[in-house]
Amino acid sequence: MKPKSLPIGARARPFVLEVPLESPDGFGGVIRSYKSGPQLWGAMEMLSGSERVRADRPEQSLTHKITLRYRDGVTGAMRLTSGLRRFAIRAASDPDGSRRDLVCLVEEIKA
Repeated sequence: MKPKSLPIGARARPFVLEVPLESPDGFGGVIRSYKSGPQLWGAMEMLSGSERVRADRPEQSLTHKITLRYRDGVTGAMRLTSGLRRFAIRAASDPDGSRRDLVCLVEEIKA
């Protein structure tokens, strides 16, 4: 049985796909920055939220599922932005192989 696709009208949130750019830092490492790419429309659903203590400070971790129109070449090195919110892509897949939807599992980046 084929999974039901998300209706186009449900993808009402604008996202910008950001592509990483790496340049050498002069000490053998790299400096990573991001370049804005295409604007995409998608739907976002919160999956989980947790709080952990890191360096004696509480830190929140929020994960979401973002469903976009299928786009080839999206990897975990890229990220999505929506307004002032940034999301690191942890996984991106075509759930049923029909090249119709792209489902990204993301973690919100807190600055």
